Amino acid sequence: MTHSYRQPGVVLTDRRFTVPLDHDRPGGETIELYAREVVASDKTHQDLPWLLYLQGGPGFGADRSVGRPGWLGRALKEYRVLLLDQRGTGHSTPATRQTLPLRGGPAEQAGYLTHFRADAIVRDCEAIRAEVTGGAPWTVLGQSFGGFCVTGYLSLAPEGLATAVITGGLPSLDAHADDVYRAAFPRIERKVGAHYARYPQDAERARRIADHLLHHDVVLPNGYRLTVEAFQSLGIVLGTGDGTHRLHYLLENAFVRTPQGFTLSDAFLEQVQAMLSYARHPLYALIHESIYGQDARPTDWSAERVRAEFPQFDAAKALAGDEPLLFTGESIHPWMFECDPALRPLRETADLLAARTDWTPLYDPARLAANEVPVVAAVYHDDMYVDTAHSLRTARTIRGLRTWITDEFEHDGIRTGGPRVLDRLLALVRDEA
Repeated sequence: MTHSYRQPGVVLTDRRFTVPLDHDRPGGETIELYAREVVASDKTHQDLPWLLYLQGGPGFGADRSVGRPGWLGRALKEYRVLLLDQRGTGHSTPATRQTLPLRGGPAEQAGYLTHFRADAIVRDCEAIRAEVTGGAPWTVLGQSFGGFCVTGYLSLAPEGLATAVITGGLPSLDAHADDVYRAAFPRIERKVGAHYARYPQDAERARRIADHLLHHDVVLPNGYRLTVEAFQSLGIVLGTGDGTHRLHYLLENAFVRTPQGFTLSDAFLEQVQAMLSYARHPLYALIHESIYGQDARPTDWSAERVRAEFPQFDAAKALAGDEPLLFTGESIHPWMFECDPALRPLRETADLLAARTDWTPLYDPARLAANEVPVVAAVYHDDMYVDTAHSLRTARTIRGLRTWITDEFEHDGIRTGGPRVLDRLLALVRDEA
């Protein structure tokens, strides 16, 4: 059953699909996928080509926008758009601390979650395409991890694609998680340096907050234990277009004077809780490193191990001297499963995933080298989340891929400059620019 309803300028239709949990066992257990169809209200009855949008992540449901903002407005000029909640996210069959115990214990949960990587998402897309488009290939737009999925799509089922558009999401085809994080920490350090250059007053503010956390037990309203490492992880926002400004505004009023002296304010702690909690997207923490697993090597908490190679990120050492406190970025650590109540029950499951030695390849370099699908990618010049050098090496591997390399945007260019970004990429892939 489908339900349609209106928002300003658009008609939305809820779509639901049933797909195998394991596509290699089509007669086995099934899960449900949810997607939202969007069409311009003045084109409702037109026969339009389809554009499938794959959200970044992993572990995030598709955008919940109102009307036709940003890139969506540009897409709706010529497409009927499908916003897919990838398996385990949004309104699809959920995978959280509340639902995963239905699978059994940690071993069963970890086994279940091995089916939530990009290859399974691609096969989901192919399973629903016939019902959505009548079998016609569609254009797929992948942002960040969605771009990883599009690269997998080009490897696994290029016959399903009319056009492939990637924004900030060209993955390395063969890098282990260790390689990814060794490239990431220097980029993160550059972003932090740029933040302090823009807002020099924040260097002392960050040190003061970190020092307070080293000497006090701070628990957020939801039960999250705010350690100095957790505070440093707020640097994940520095890879977005407005992230440096958001971080500055967060830091500027962190402390409040009370009868017992200065302490972190309720307002500050409430904002930090919203930024740090994984309650809405636990899959991001659970399977993040597995998106780089492609052989017998375990990921083995890669970000935590590799961070030890960069002692400048050690808060205690920075505070003992005159070095600035460095924030961190897009990395998952074991302590998150101790601090965050949404993740605590899943620590053993996460450990088992980190120890797995049977990851299978996600990409097919030979098939990508013979690609015939029109494909274009926006590569952001100093992307904090996806290494630019890795992306460009992959771009050279995919036959016919055109790149738009720009430093006008950060990783979320499709959000901050959506109409212009999508317009530019569609022109490139059509040889109109």
